[in-house]
Amino acid sequence: MKKNLNIKIAALFIFIIISGCTKLDEKIYDKVDQSVFLTRREDVIRDFLRPFEHAYWSIQGNDIFAVNEDSSDEFGTFNRQGDWQNGGYYQRMHYHTWTINDSFTSGAWTAFYQGIVLATNSLQDMESIQDPAKLNVTTAELADFKAELRTLRAWFHLRALDYYRNIEIVKEVKNQTQGGKQVSPQEAFNFIESELKAAIPDLPTRSNLGANGIGRWTQAGAAALLARLYLNAKVYTGQEKFIECAAVSQDIINGKYGAYTLDNKWDAPFDYTNSQPNSEVIYGFPASLSRTHWQYDGGMYFFGMTYDAAPLYCGFTDFGQSNPKYALQPGRDVDSVEYGFQLGKPFVKFQKYPDDLRLKLYKNLGNSKREGMFLYGYLPYQHNVNGKTVTDTVKGNKGNYPLFIRDQVGMFLSNKPGIKPTDKESNMNHADHNSGVFMLKYPVYPTTDPNRITSAYAEVRLSEVYYTLAECKYRAGDRAGAAQLLNAVRQRNYPAGSPSLYETGGSQLNDQEMLDEWGREFLGENRRRTDLIRWGVFSSGTWWDKKPDGDKHTEIFPIGLSIMNINPQLVQNPGY
Repeated sequence: MKKNLNIKIAALFIFIIISGCTKLDEKIYDKVDQSVFLTRREDVIRDFLRPFEHAYWSIQGNDIFAVNEDSSDEFGTFNRQGDWQNGGYYQRMHYHTWTINDSFTSGAWTAFYQGIVLATNSLQDMESIQDPAKLNVTTAELADFKAELRTLRAWFHLRALDYYRNIEIVKEVKNQTQGGKQVSPQEAFNFIESELKAAIPDLPTRSNLGANGIGRWTQAGAAALLARLYLNAKVYTGQEKFIECAAVSQDIINGKYGAYTLDNKWDAPFDYTNSQPNSEVIYGFPASLSRTHWQYDGGMYFFGMTYDAAPLYCGFTDFGQSNPKYALQPGRDVDSVEYGFQLGKPFVKFQKYPDDLRLKLYKNLGNSKREGMFLYGYLPYQHNVNGKTVTDTVKGNKGNYPLFIRDQVGMFLSNKPGIKPTDKESNMNHADHNSGVFMLKYPVYPTTDPNRITSAYAEVRLSEVYYTLAECKYRAGDRAGAAQLLNAVRQRNYPAGSPSLYETGGSQLNDQEMLDEWGREFLGENRRRTDLIRWGVFSSGTWWDKKPDGDKHTEIFPIGLSIMNINPQLVQNPGY
């Protein structure tokens, strides 16, 4: 599946590459003469593209998505009558009690640095090309390739900074014999900032790329990463950069880095049309059923449904059964009483604005269309019994009774709606298969639909830039400006003339509402943990079955034991 990259990487980096991604099957060469490898244009293209495949995998690989969401107040991987108990692994994510032996602590580091190494190796290959014309590559193309690889490498370093804070900066991999020391978060911040700024002038705009733009880093994509860096600067370095963040975000919206417009339907950024030039997706990983489709993998969204929801309710049989690994944390106790804490309760937060179009039960409408974003209640389907069409309801795997999926966690079993169970326990280790609403943000079209599993993964979209600028304005005291920006996106979530839009003066906005609105718009998009930390509530907050942490050391993860054993120069993060 993968192409040999003819790389010369010493023992540490070879370990990172071969241990990081379970889908890597290439033979790693210790030393191959580059002059033998880069002999034609196709070699340059393959070398350039190689890190991007791993980058797509890394959005969910090695439980990166799992810990981002399960450690937050959005999702939970409940112990469902023995399913997903997994030795308490996902419970430790929820309770913030992970250890250096939990596999994700090494897995995330490996995934990030495998990407960094691959991008750096390809970048060094590009930098070594003295006469691109001999390889049928133009000077502008070569500058673009180098700029995109620098941007990709900065994206990996930014994610590593967000996870571990005290990280190693990798600028070269050829002729290296050992891993380096960690740098301060400020030095890592400065490196990422300088790399993105240096890359932007040589990056293309989307109009330059046209229909082939999806999956390519553009000026707007790199600028959006710069805005992410600035938005979280105080968390990373102790120094606020909201003014700089606002300036970059405004430039993106104004079209300085290329023309982009918001989609006018809530589901458009996640549907099969999102790879087209008129989409609001600034940077996305292209997907297809026959090739890569990592957001539809079991490590991410496909395991966000009950077992037979995909084949029976959605009519999608290509992947077989789903698995209820991820569900929304509950907003109500087993007696249907809303919990009193402010954080979490994601479905309740949507219900605060009851005309939200996303609140509809997810349903495929035919012709590559759907409505609604959630699975809840009964999930009916039709099938043939002795020549007759019969309507049935999806069941679980722990009893022959219809599931009634609800915004609660507990042992409801065969209880019908409205019947309160005698068992009042509700926690991570006490759930059945009725427990927890499911999210279907990316469509699961039936097997007969030609556009199934073709949505690009939207890593950066214009809505994020609007919300980022809105937060900067809110923090500066401009609530009216924040409300205007938020409403520009939110208006597509409600019917025309909806009372759910914010008042023009922004009087409804406060810290909690801002955080809630980030959660509504970006539910399940791999960023909730970061947002909670930025708003100062990740370690101090209370949500369902989660009390405040003892201190703030859980805001960064430990470096896994296996990584520490490889590089003796690494120093473990505080608190671990």
